Amino acid sequence: MATKAAVPQVAPRSAMEPLVQESTPSMIAGRVREAIASGLIPPGSQLGEANLARELGVSRGPLREGLQRLTAEGLLISIRNRGLFVIEMTPERVQDMYLARQAVERAAAERIHQGDPVAAGASLATVIDVMASARDQHAESAADVSFHELLVSLAASPRLSRMHGILITETRMCINALSDLYVQGDRVRVEEHRAIAQSFSDRDPALTDRLLVAHMSDAVHRLTGGRVEQG
Repeated sequence: MATKAAVPQVAPRSAMEPLVQESTPSMIAGRVREAIASGLIPPGSQLGEANLARELGVSRGPLREGLQRLTAEGLLISIRNRGLFVIEMTPERVQDMYLARQAVERAAAERIHQGDPVAAGASLATVIDVMASARDQHAESAADVSFHELLVSLAASPRLSRMHGILITETRMCINALSDLYVQGDRVRVEEHRAIAQSFSDRDPALTDRLLVAHMSDAVHRLTGGRVEQG
C-alpha cells in the first residue's frame, strides 16, 4: 500500500510577510530629520508640539515618539522647563561630528580595499563628475554628500551606514547653516574627492586613509573658520 506523502507545514501568511510600511513615529522622525538637515528647521529652533502636530497632521503621541528618536540621535536637545530645540552647530560640535565621520569612513574604506576597490573607485568617480559640473551651490553640496554616502554604502556594512546616516544629517546642517563658508566651484575640494576615488582605483589603502584624514581636517577648518584645534 502506497505511503501517504507528508504534507509540509506552512507558516501562517501573516507571519511570513515582511512589514513594509513604516510606523507613524518613524515617518515623523524622517520628515523632521529631513527638515532639520535641509535647513527648513534651522539650528537652535524650538519645536512646539502643537504647531508641529498640526503641520504634520498627526496626534501628539506618535509625534513625541518620533521626536524622542531624534533626541536619541543627538539632533534635538531637551532643555528643562523650556522644551525641545534643534542643536546648534558650534565649532566644537562640527569638529566632533567630523571626528566621528572620519572614524566611520576610514573603517568603510578599509573594508572596501578588502573587496573590489577598483570597482568602488569607478563608482565614486561618477559622483565627482556630477560635483564638478554642478551649476549651483546646492547641487554641488548634494553631490559632495552623495560621494560620502556612496563610499560608506560600498562597504556593505549596515551598522556603518546607520551611524553614517545620522552624521550626514549633521553634515547637511553644517553646510546649510554655514553656507557662506562653503564656496561653490572650489576646485580644491573637487580634486580632494577625485584623489580619494583614484586611491581606490590604485589599490592603495594607506593613501586612501591619509586622504580621508586630510579631507576631514580641511572640512573642519573651512566650516569653523579655523576656530578649533585639530587633533
